[in-house]
Amino acid sequence: MSTTSNPYRGYRFPAEIINQAVWLYHCFSLSLREVELILAARGIVVSYETIRAWSLRFGLTYATSLKRRRPQTGDRWFLDEVFIRIRGKPHYLWRAVDQYGNVLDVLVQSRRNTKAAKRFFRKLLKGLQHVPRVLVTDKLGSYGAAKREILPGVEHWQSRYLNNRCEVSHQATRRRERHMRQFKSVRHAQQFLATHSSIHNHFQLSRHRLSASEYRVARDRAFNSWRAATGVALVG
Repeated sequence: MSTTSNPYRGYRFPAEIINQAVWLYHCFSLSLREVELILAARGIVVSYETIRAWSLRFGLTYATSLKRRRPQTGDRWFLDEVFIRIRGKPHYLWRAVDQYGNVLDVLVQSRRNTKAAKRFFRKLLKGLQHVPRVLVTDKLGSYGAAKREILPGVEHWQSRYLNNRCEVSHQATRRRERHMRQFKSVRHAQQFLATHSSIHNHFQLSRHRLSASEYRVARDRAFNSWRAATGVALVG
């Protein structure tokens, strides 16, 4: 968040409450009304429509700020696309993660052909500013065609079994899609999923691989990054 101005100026509720509402909505599988209820239990009376407006106003900004603060990504990228419906019509959510499970980028498109794969590759590379050592995908031919043109020097592994890491990362999206009863438009889906993927992923700390003390340290680090990304520590 910018240090030159207060992005929360003019809002009736303080930054900490806005921050908490957006965090609850995107970090957990909660509806807007459920977030409203949780805040009400804490004595904070705010409507779910206000929480929706906060999420639209601040969510993508938070997600972008988190991306800028994350450490260098891994050198193996796993790519996959999953079918989603938008107003009853089929679309595809393209997603890339590294070997540590960090979500690198997402893109909603109406096709999964070579043109769509190239578009996703270019968006991914523009955001990360570096190339991977290995690219792992399923056997969709569009990946191979796009890779040969855009990433000719990168090793490419194609297997329906090696790509489980990326396929598993779609589970949070599936839960939210069911909860929201489909997305309303491509723009809405792209904005929500770009926000949700980054915020939700930021707090997925692979607890099963960490001791209790290691997990607490990782959790504190994640919260510190979150506060810095949302600018809460800068306003009081």
